[in-house]
Order: sequence, then structure tokens, then C-alpha cells
Amino acid sequence: MLACIYEAKGKFVLGEKPKPEILEPGDAIVRVTLASICTSDLHIKHGSVPRAAEGITLGHEMVGVVEAVGSKVTKVKPNDRVTVNVETFCGECFFCRHGFVNNCEDKNGGWALGCRIDGGQAEYVRVPYAQQGLNRIPDEVRDEQALFVGDILATGYWAAKIGEIKPGDTVFLIGAGPTGVCTLDCVRLKNPGHILVAETDPARREYVRRRYPEVKVIDPELEDPAAAASALSGRGGADVVIEAAGTEKTFAMAWKAARPNGIVVIVALYDHPQILPLPEMYGKNLTFKTGGVDGCDCDEILELIRQGKIDTTGLITHTFPLSRIMEAYELFEQRKDGVIKVAVKP
Repeated sequence: MLACIYEAKGKFVLGEKPKPEILEPGDAIVRVTLASICTSDLHIKHGSVPRAAEGITLGHEMVGVVEAVGSKVTKVKPNDRVTVNVETFCGECFFCRHGFVNNCEDKNGGWALGCRIDGGQAEYVRVPYAQQGLNRIPDEVRDEQALFVGDILATGYWAAKIGEIKPGDTVFLIGAGPTGVCTLDCVRLKNPGHILVAETDPARREYVRRRYPEVKVIDPELEDPAAAASALSGRGGADVVIEAAGTEKTFAMAWKAARPNGIVVIVALYDHPQILPLPEMYGKNLTFKTGGVDGCDCDEILELIRQGKIDTTGLITHTFPLSRIMEAYELFEQRKDGVIKVAVKP
């Protein structure tokens, strides 16, 4: 089968691999019908994900049709349309039982697909622990609507949840890329009083203004984000800050724009270590929440999509066949032609 392969640092190639087979009773084989490229794939390319294994098939955003299941898989069956979770989790260890599925104690727990084991930028993918890792797509929901459920929508839902957003709060969201927009969709469900979005890219600012007219959007290079958040909230900064951009500037922006005793949620993945300047922060009494998504709310997200409360199809600006995925990667990495997200069809 055709697959996009991480050959070595800085090098992805399109090549042939054997079709995957059931290896464990909890496995499922999924025929991929739609996949996508994620910024995290670029982090692998740049060497920012040390645990990524050379030779693996890339891709952790995908939907498809179940082709075969192991003897322990009862939640889905062949011919079911499914989303695939970015995380592999056993459902039984301490962390899984407490909802911290990103920290699953299994050797392939957490982000494995497209990182440590073969992923879904291919014609087929083997999904371990399919009982937890697959979610049936409602008949009314199209593949394009469900494509981001297992990763960036799960991330946005998780970020809004752990941010403890209350009705009337001021929420400051940094970054209007794909993860930022998915987070924005989920933040809106919490009924905050004000939402402020900071984004340097003019096209992405315009996308948010057009789609979410109630949201205040600023260019942080022209307007002070901390002052803007304070003006909206009336209490010295945002009640909740969600950092979804992932640069040194945005990391500092996050804690500076939070009000005293506020919550800062870090969902971005950084290429370099970040520093907390504790002497400068003294007295702000901030709560930081960091780390990978705990993607165990996919059924709830799919139901919200079915009800029309979440729609991220506007993020898909380009579609390529798998045979041209190298072109898609170049477009996405260079941010050409107004690209936001690229869908890939095997």
C-alpha cells in the first residue's frame, strides 16, 4: 500500500509498505478514507519529537471504515465509519481510569500513531486498543466534519474543559491556526462573556472575524494583548488564557495577559524549552495547566457535530490525493495559498 514515511530527520518520503494486519486481540484495521497533515508532523520532521521512530508511517488525523477487528473489539465492527483517536490508551491503568489517557502506562500509550507506530497517511492503518481508540461516526456526519475529532478538536475540547471556563469569563486565545480555531469552537460552548483572539496572520484574523463576529481579534504586534485582555475583563487580565500558538513570544504573552489568580492552559507544542520568569510573575498566583490532550471525549464531540454546534469544515482549504502528499506538505509547511488545513484522500 502507499504510505507517507518518516525516513530521517528532515526527510519524509512517499513509498510502499505492506498492508497492516491484526496483531493483538484489541486491534482493528481501518481503511483510511480521509486524513490530514498536522503541525505536529512538521515537529517530527524538524527533530522536535525525539520519541518519533524513523521508518514509521506518518499521520494521526484520520477517519475511515473498519475492515477487520480483533476478538476483544466489540464497540465497532467491520463497515463502521469511524474516527481514529490520536492517542493509544489501554483503558485499564491508573491514568486511563482517571481520565488521563495521554499518560497511559502501556508501552504504546499516548501519542503513538504516526509517531512511534505506523499512522494514517496511508491506505490502511492498524489501531491498537481499538475499543478505546475508535469512535463510530453518526450517519448524519460526513467524513470532512469528523476529520479533526480525534486530534485537534479533542485538543480544543480538552483545553476548554481544563480551563474551567465559567459563564461570563473573559477568555484570551493565542493563535488562530487549526488548533486555535478548534479550541475557539469549544470555548464558545462554555458561554464566556468575552473572547479575545491574538493572531499575527492577516488571513487567519479575517477568517475568525468573518466566522465569529462576536469575537474580538487583535494583531499582537500592533496592539498590547495584556492591555486588551484587561480592558475586556475589567479585572487586570483574562480569567483564562489558552496558548495554542507555540512560540517564545506567545508563551510570555500567555502569562502576562492572565489576571491575578487566573488559569493559563498550554496546548501548544514548542520546538525549544520555555522559561518561566518567576521573579517577574511573583504575586500573580497563576495556575498553569500543560501537556498533551486527554482525548477521551470523542463521542461527545461527534454528538455536538451532529447537533450542528461544532463545524470545522471551513478549516479544510485544500484537498490532495495521497499520491501528491509531498506537494501537500510543502504547501502546508510554507503556508502557501491561504492554506489552513489540508485533507488527504488515499
